[in-house]
Amino acid sequence: MSRFDDDDGDDRNEEGKDQFNWSHRHDRSRHFDQYVRALDVWRARAARSGGSLLWIAAGLLLLVLLVATAYQVQPEEVGVVVRLGKYVRTAEPGLRLKIPFVEQVYKIPVQRQLKEEFGFRTTQAGVRSTFSEQSFDTEAVMLTGDLNVAVVEWIVQYRVADPYLYLFKVRNVTDTFRAMTEAIMRQVVGDRTVTEVLTVGRQAIETRVEELLRGLTEQYEMGITIEQVVLQDVNPPDPVKPSWDEVNQAQQQRDRMINEARAEYNKVIPRAKGEALQAVLEAEGYGLNRVNRAQGEGARFRSIQAAYGRAPDVTRERLYIETMERVLPRVGNKLFLDPDVRGLVPLLSLDGLKATAAPGAAPQPASPAGGAR
Repeated sequence: MSRFDDDDGDDRNEEGKDQFNWSHRHDRSRHFDQYVRALDVWRARAARSGGSLLWIAAGLLLLVLLVATAYQVQPEEVGVVVRLGKYVRTAEPGLRLKIPFVEQVYKIPVQRQLKEEFGFRTTQAGVRSTFSEQSFDTEAVMLTGDLNVAVVEWIVQYRVADPYLYLFKVRNVTDTFRAMTEAIMRQVVGDRTVTEVLTVGRQAIETRVEELLRGLTEQYEMGITIEQVVLQDVNPPDPVKPSWDEVNQAQQQRDRMINEARAEYNKVIPRAKGEALQAVLEAEGYGLNRVNRAQGEGARFRSIQAAYGRAPDVTRERLYIETMERVLPRVGNKLFLDPDVRGLVPLLSLDGLKATAAPGAAPQPASPAGGAR
């Protein structure tokens, strides 16, 4: 091979290299242009989506501020507003506003009657309430004053009177209230016998516990008002319950017999006393009547005697007439006949005269003569 041939080969190699380099630069330029166009598209999309995200973020922020600012107080509640841990105001029922993230609202049910149960728990309230099967003997079992044991279950009903005191004066107000209620109930039950606790003393126990509990809550400034203390169920412990039932039945039978005896006593004795008093009063009335009548007759006789002394004929005539006025109406009808009349009796029926006589009057014979006294 000659030198010229070698030069031609070199020229061809150089030409091939230049062509390859140009092609490679063209490819890189084309890829760069595609990258620039893709970058421009991404920037445009990011600009459009950035505006949407901004509006979404602004809407979410506005919603969060609205939720954190507005709050609803129900009709049976009041809202206690606290700003950085300090009491600010009390909000009445309705839609209210507060400073977000600075003020906090505690909703207190002031119109609702609250209750605490001791010795049992209600799992579902209704027409037929269901109760927890868990045992609460630590609350219910108590020692009475005569060293007997009774199982006492009770309810305390109360209302929140002062929301500020209820929230800030006593820490853990519910636990404190339950502890003081249980202590007072044990104190009152411990001052009475088991018979009083189980039978006749329940009303007195409820009243006494209510008084002591009301005074203690006022002393602690708990902000609650005690409305009622109710003994739900009071029983002896289960191991001695059958014996207690027998004793209770015997006592009830004894009381029933005593009451029946008292009823019979109240039925017989007052009646006998009334009858005796009636007889005494009748005897006194009869004696007083006889005395008064005798005194009246004596006075009348003395007045007639005095009048007779002044005018004997007139007085005698007047006495005769008054006597006849009293006697003649009781003897019935009388028939006066002339003694010289003959044959009249067979023609005159006397049965009619007898029938018209006064009732109870003795029959009088017809007088044969008339006009004589």
